[in-house]
Amino acid sequence: MEEERKILIVDDEKSIVDILKYNLEKEGYRIYEAYDADEAVEKALDIYPDLIMLDVMLPKSDGFTVCRRLRQENLNCPIIMLTAREDVVDKIIGLELGADDYMTKPFVIREVIARIKANLRKYVKPEASIKREENEDNGFYIKDMHVDAKNYLATVNGKLIDLTTKEFELLKLLATSPNEVFTRERILKTIWGYDYYGDARTVDVTVRRLRAKIEPNTSAPKYLLTKRGMGYYVTLK
Repeated sequence: MEEERKILIVDDEKSIVDILKYNLEKEGYRIYEAYDADEAVEKALDIYPDLIMLDVMLPKSDGFTVCRRLRQENLNCPIIMLTAREDVVDKIIGLELGADDYMTKPFVIREVIARIKANLRKYVKPEASIKREENEDNGFYIKDMHVDAKNYLATVNGKLIDLTTKEFELLKLLATSPNEVFTRERILKTIWGYDYYGDARTVDVTVRRLRAKIEPNTSAPKYLLTKRGMGYYVTLK
């Protein structure tokens, strides 16, 4: 039987938490709650959820700080930021800090469930990956980087790189078609979904995050390259 997925909802408005909890529990998820920044970090590192719904405005700190702290602790589960306004700056900051997705309040529950399912679909917990057969080669090499497409693992010179789900999906997409240039729009549609009302800058932000983790020198990348005016690609040369 598949393990019950754990979702941590972080919001200081109890009415919102209650609505989300009620509807998500009906979908079979196990729900945990946090109402301020400190509690969010403590609970996330205690239960290691499969996904976090994280409000930007919180007591004691803010959602951006929580997101940064959790990523620094190598907690790589999907994080969906919740914001009360259509502010591009808020969204870009959240993505820069490691968030995978964002939604604007007020939201439609059906869309929330769809976003959660989309983000969980390809998330594999690190400990679950390690337990799989280590001798089976499920990936491919890009220079001295190994991408294990099945187990969602990436290593550079034998060192495991901690990637979020979206970062890995981007790397895998480009790596499976080396030297092929992918436009931002194509990447956005493939990684975030056809119904994702996002901005192409979401792709640029995720590329910057990914490069910061895999490139020895981000100013002269050797894995993930840019084709000016077109998009991104990886090269085997």
